Amino acid sequence: MSLSHRRLFLARSGQLTLSAAAVAALAGTATGAAAQLSDPAEDVGILNIALALEHEAINAYQLGAGSGLLGKPALDVAVMFQSHHEGHRDALIATIEKMGGKPVAEKPLDEYARALGAASLKTQADVLTLAAKLELGATNAYLGVIPAFADNKLGQVAARLAADETMHWTALSSVLGRMPPASALSFGA
Repeated sequence: MSLSHRRLFLARSGQLTLSAAAVAALAGTATGAAAQLSDPAEDVGILNIALALEHEAINAYQLGAGSGLLGKPALDVAVMFQSHHEGHRDALIATIEKMGGKPVAEKPLDEYARALGAASLKTQADVLTLAAKLELGATNAYLGVIPAFADNKLGQVAARLAADETMHWTALSSVLGRMPPASALSFGA
């Protein structure tokens, strides 16, 4: 894994929520890294960053579902989105292993709870706002790494994952009463 990817991964391990700066760093790294990558191990490193995002999302939805704060329609959607992330996780693990890599391990739920500030969630809107923030961060991260993959097929997978994350963000934002972005090309920037 390159130094810049290692830095991002370490930042993700310690902080778990993608800040705007981390997303920008990932996107900037990806743009410059496309010409540098020729080693499949670099692709595995990027896939492990994606896997860490999916572990975080699964646990965030678990925290939301278990909070008792979500009403029936929102709970059903949260459980469905969690199952999407479980599918993403399983596909990423299989790909990493097929490429000879070792998938990054999921952390205990209480570590995600602390990192995500679960104790501060008091309402359904709080839970949905956190989920929307994570989905937007994942969307931008996936879009940002597409050019970094040595294997173009992995870029296609990242694009499909970004589409799912964008759909999740859109649905959550709609429930929260937020308008769609006013400008074009608002994702991945």
